[in-house]
Formats: sequence, structure tokens, C-alpha cells
Amino acid sequence: MSANSTGIVFDPYDYAFQEDPYPTYRRCRDEDPLHHNEELDIWFLTRHADIQHAVRTEGVYSNAMGVSIDKSAWGPDAHRVMSFLGMDPPRQQRLRSLVSKGFTPRRVAALAPQIARLTDHYLGRCLEQARDGQGFDWIHDFAGKLPMDVISEMMGVPETDRAEVRRLADLVVHREPGVRDVPPEGMEASLTLVGYYAEMVELRKRRPTEDLTSALLVAELDGDRLTDEEIIAFLFLMVVAGNETTTKLLGHALFHLTRHPEQSELVFADPTDSEGLVVPWIEETLRYDTSSQMLARHLLADVELHGRRAPKGSKAVLVLGSANRDDRVFGDPDRYDILRDKDELARLLSFGGGRHFCLGANLARLEARIALAELVKRVRHVDVAHDDCVRVHSVNVRGFASVPVRMEAR
Repeated sequence: MSANSTGIVFDPYDYAFQEDPYPTYRRCRDEDPLHHNEELDIWFLTRHADIQHAVRTEGVYSNAMGVSIDKSAWGPDAHRVMSFLGMDPPRQQRLRSLVSKGFTPRRVAALAPQIARLTDHYLGRCLEQARDGQGFDWIHDFAGKLPMDVISEMMGVPETDRAEVRRLADLVVHREPGVRDVPPEGMEASLTLVGYYAEMVELRKRRPTEDLTSALLVAELDGDRLTDEEIIAFLFLMVVAGNETTTKLLGHALFHLTRHPEQSELVFADPTDSEGLVVPWIEETLRYDTSSQMLARHLLADVELHGRRAPKGSKAVLVLGSANRDDRVFGDPDRYDILRDKDELARLLSFGGGRHFCLGANLARLEARIALAELVKRVRHVDVAHDDCVRVHSVNVRGFASVPVRMEAR
């Protein structure tokens, strides 16, 4: 990989980079905040102020080619699997408004009892293993199952199909070493998922139910309705974006907290006050090591920043993971601190911003809050085998495929 004149090598496909991208981010912010990778021909924005400006600026940073840097996912058809994430206004506004008719805050809030029930089910099974002195895998046995089940239940995917839908979703985001694109298995999994949701939509047309899929079929705005393709694309987006990112958030939460025993003791000290520290624990995890590290944009005009110019027509990437570690905004940003100032935490960019602010942010936070509060209530101590944790290799999401743990129940 060729470095540019600054000597910085920013290759998002490199496994070593994926293990710890933060030193590279820091160098970019300090030395080359509009960094150009010549081989990939991608411009990377790494400072908080520039990224915050970009997500709120109309007509320059376009979503119409999608948000993924993978060649096969980049293009005018990106909206077929990315829904409104692959669109600009006014198409984006229309679709997001229609989808919001089904995906309402009330529908999300109403999921709380189901999230609690599923948390109880999976955590109960994990703690049974833990009681016998065995360890278990926080991702395989808990964090990889809960978000998928929540979304599947919301959409109306039957329990018998959920394991297979989860397997396909994992394949969609996984990246092979040396392959700078979606591998064939990922392409195949995408097609299979799209086909599965197409069948589900047809089924709901004949027999409507109370789920989100049915709600999307009847969603209407001034006589306008969603097409089948638009519903399928949104369901696909939900299962990949909504499921994967929450799984990774839950993995990061446990991994990073337990690397700081004094903070871990604080959180697990009082089971009755679990909510008190759980929320700042989640927010600091979102800041420190966010699941969605990068969002691609297509430049509709030249962008001049810090003495450099990214020309119109270029592919640019907003590095959210770097913005959250910018010392121009966050004090001692490379320190994980659940007692960090709330005003600082309010400035995290993990869910993007502007008109593309993540529609599922409330659901992700609700799931994490219920799951981690229940964990604190039922567990006295968590021991993570940090050296044995395995990272997922993906350009789109950052997180773990495996987090081996031992737990001491209360």
C-alpha cells in the first residue's frame, strides 16, 4: 500500500489497521485531516468539526451512491439494499417519512417487554453455564442473538428462521484478507436475504399481522405508499445495520469496561442502581469504540479543507470513529471513562447527524440499556479473556466475533 507524502498509510481493508485504527486516525487528525489514499482514490475526513459540518451540509456530501466503500456496493443502485441511506433529498425525505410511519418511537418503546423477555431467556441460559464454573461466549451466546431476535420479532420473522437470517447477515459484513470488496459469499447472502424478505412481504399482503412489515405495507403519506422494493430494502437495512451494530456495541461494552477493573467494580457494585451507571457506560462505549466507523459520501462539489482539495466526483469517507476520539472536543480521548462529562458525551457522532441521523439509535440504546441493566442486576463479577477475543474483519462494522467470558452470579 503506497503512503502519500505525509507517510500515513490509511488502508481500511488491512487487518492490522482493523485491529486498532486509532493511532492512524490520530496522525490524520493532527497531520493530514483531509487524507487521500491514492491507491483506493478515497479522501478521509477525520476531524470532529469537519465531519459534523459534512453531515449537516446539503448538496455536497451525497448519499446517492451509498455509504459503503466497497466497489460493488457503490453506485446508483445502492438504495436497493441501503434504503434511504443510499438517497439524497427529496427521495430520501419521502422514503424516510414513510418508513417512520411504521417504525415509530411508540413501536420501539413497545418492544421493551419483549427485549426484557429475550434478555432473561438468553442471560438465564448463559448464567446456568457460568454456575457450573464454565465460561461462555458473550457474542455467540448472548450479544449475537438478542438484537437479531428483537429485530426479527419486530419485523415478523418466525423463530425457526432466525438463526439462518443471523448467519446470512454475518456473511454480508464479513471481509476476507486481501479482498477489497464484498466477497462472493457476501453477495450470495445478500441475494438470499432479499429473496427471503420478498416472500415475507407477499405473505403479509395476503395475511396482515401486527408486525412492522405489515405496518410498512399500509404506511401512507398524502396518498403516497411504499413500493415492495422499498419495503424489502428497508428490512434488509434493518437486519444488517440494526442487528450487527447493536451486537458489536454489547461486545465492546463488556470488553472495554472489564479492562478497567475500578470502573467495572463501580458498575457492578449495586444491583439496585444498575440504570444509574449503565447509560453513561453505553454512551462512553459508543464514543470510545463505535460499531459504525466510516460512512462513504460522493462529492457533488470540490471540498477544500486544511490546504487540500478533494475534487468533485470523488469518494469521501466520514470517519466517525476518529471524530469521537478528537482531542479538540474530548478531554483525554483515548481514555475509556464511564464518568466522562455528559456534555462531552452529547457530542459523539456514532449515529451520524443531520437528516441521516440513525433511525435505529433509540432502539439500539433501549436494547443495550435493558440488556446491561439486567446483567448488572444478576451478576456480581465479569471476567473477560481479553487476549482470546476475536475481532470481526469488516470495513463497515467494528466489533468482536468472539468474547470469551466467565461470570459470577449474585
